[in-house]
Order: sequence, then C-alpha cells, then structure tokens
Amino acid sequence: MNKLYLWGLIITAAMLGATYLSVGMSKGGLNGDIVNMLAVAGAVALVIITVFVVIKYVRQMQTDQATGELAEESWDNIGEYKNSVPFGWAIMFLGTMIWGMWYFTVGYPVNAFSQIGQYNEEVAEKNAKFEKEYANIQGDRLVEMGESVFLAECKVCHGIAADGIDGKAANLNQRIEEKSVKYVIEHGSNNKLLGTEMPMPDRNGLFNAATGTLITDAEIDAVAKYVANGLKDANSEGAKVFANTCASCHGPDGKGMEYVAPNIAEFTPALVVNVLTHGKKGAIGKMPAFDRLNAKQKEAAAAYIISLSKGE
Repeated sequence: MNKLYLWGLIITAAMLGATYLSVGMSKGGLNGDIVNMLAVAGAVALVIITVFVVIKYVRQMQTDQATGELAEESWDNIGEYKNSVPFGWAIMFLGTMIWGMWYFTVGYPVNAFSQIGQYNEEVAEKNAKFEKEYANIQGDRLVEMGESVFLAECKVCHGIAADGIDGKAANLNQRIEEKSVKYVIEHGSNNKLLGTEMPMPDRNGLFNAATGTLITDAEIDAVAKYVANGLKDANSEGAKVFANTCASCHGPDGKGMEYVAPNIAEFTPALVVNVLTHGKKGAIGKMPAFDRLNAKQKEAAAAYIISLSKGE
C-alpha cells in the first residue's frame, strides 16, 4: 500500500478515536440529543473529507502535470488553464447545500427547542407576573422600587448619589446642566424624549424673535445658564432669550408642549421612561436604551429620579 494512503488511514483512525474518547468521556455522552449526534456526525465527516482531500491533492502534486487550454489572460506571465470544476468539488458543494437544507428543515428545524427561546419565554412570563403583582403600587412604595432599580441598573454610571460621578454621566439631582443645554442648542436633538421622532433644530434653525437674527454665542451662554438654574431669574438676559427663542416650543415656563417639545424645567415620568426606552445622546456621550427593564420598573425609576430632583 502506498505510504501516503497508509498515513491517511492512520491519521483518520487517530482523529476518529480521539473524537470517540472525547465524547465517551464527557458527562452524559451523546445522551440521545439530536444536536450532539449531529455535531459528532459533522466531526466524523470533517475528518474523513479533510484527510481525503489532503491525500488527493498531495498525490496530484506528486504525479499530475498541468494540461488543457490556457486562458488568454495572464498575470505577470502566469497563465490559467480553462479547466472545469473538479468533479469531487462539485459533488461536495452540492452535498453541503443539500445537507444544509436538510439541517434547517428536518435535522434541527428553526422552530425547534432552543435555550435562548426558553429564556425569552421565561423572562416574558416573569415580567407578566411582576407587572400583575405590582401594577397598582404608587407613592412611596413606587419610589422605593425605583431606588432598587436605580441601584441595580443606573448607579454604575450615575453614581449612588445620582450626581453623575464627576461628569461621567448626567447629574440627576437637577433637570439639566448648562453644558447639556449648550450642546442641544448647538447640535440639535432627536432623542425621542416625547416618545416619537420630534427633532429640535441646531443653532442654524433657532431665531431670536426680538432681533430677527440667528441665536448668537452670547445668547446661547445666557439661556443655558438660565435653563440650568431652573428658569428662576426672570429678569436675566437668559430669560429674555428664552422668551424670544425657546418659549414658542417649550412653553413660557419651560414645561414643554405635547407633541412639540419636552419639559426642560423638571423631570416627568414620561420623559424618564422615554429616555430609558430609547436611550439618549448628549454632551457627555450616548446613554444606551434599557430594554431589559419592564414598564413598571421604568415607571418606578422615573418616580425615584423625580424625588431626587425635588430633594425628597
């Protein structure tokens, strides 16, 4: 027997033996699981095909000579023969296509059991049970739940005191910071704070009604201070800019208008829930959406954050 074939048989036997031992020594073995059996069958097929292909092409390199009609094109005087696809390659290609269709329809269909699907079903079941059990809690109990949600999900970025950890995240003890106001004015906003796509234009679309001109850097600084300070100093320059530029959408008191602009004077339950649902991009960076929180947990987190901003 040719030494090449002999080595091929030895290597095949060794690899199949190693596969058998690894499966046999594992806890439970195949355990009648179709997925395990398919995996082992695939491993066996891979070993046999790999060894066969290696032997075939090593043998070809030893004995074959290039024949056929050369193509007209060449690359650096290296030509290519107009040879058809090798029969074995064609068979293996068609075989893998047929196997793939069988695998997805019969062998392990897409609607079969999966751990991810089971996990999603269990999460949905737990969420439904949770929402039913806590659907009617309000007041202090809702705030207490919100504190638990905050400590579990939010404190990593916003800090235990919700102060933003020196600018790492937004300071939730106040509605909005000066740098955040300036960022939104200069860059615009489309953070779905109203739950839908209601973009705010950047500074090139903001006009001071009193002067009829685009908002200036000085006016941006003034109105940012005014909003960040809670819209309290009615006689300040920032208050005048706000009345002539921002009040038409956010309202004279900054509490927003439905379907037009969000409340920038104080946190509201809907505002916090929308940020948790859609995420938010601002001066600090981008906050991700918290899809893993259910509706009641988002409502509770909003209640807790509102209590913080009010100093309760």
